[in-house]
Amino acid sequence: MTDELLTGIIRIADDVVATIAGLAALETPGIAAMSGGISEGLAKRLSGKNAQKGVSVEVGQLEAAIDLRVIVQYGIPIQEVCRRLQDNVREAVENMTGLNVVEVNLKVEGVAFKGDEVEETMTRIK
Repeated sequence: MTDELLTGIIRIADDVVATIAGLAALETPGIAAMSGGISEGLAKRLSGKNAQKGVSVEVGQLEAAIDLRVIVQYGIPIQEVCRRLQDNVREAVENMTGLNVVEVNLKVEGVAFKGDEVEETMTRIK
């Protein structure tokens, strides 16, 4: 018999993976905030899912693909921040879920300057 028959199937919801990815992204040095856009930002505020702002995922039985929209801090090389971000998100999701992360795609949607509030930066981008 296989383990599946003896123990059952484990399924991890997309929201769980999105939350893990969002928290890992926000812990990455050089990331100022996640960017959710106008409609997504409103929906997340209403539903209380702020940790998933700027994150979309596709989760299968064994693999996951993650898309992130971020705002980086000014003065730090974007490519370095993005590589670190991809590594941090991949490691967090794989360690916590056991899923194989096949890709972490990033879209840098803004730059936050020192002293700027992230909300002000988002207003300028829109």
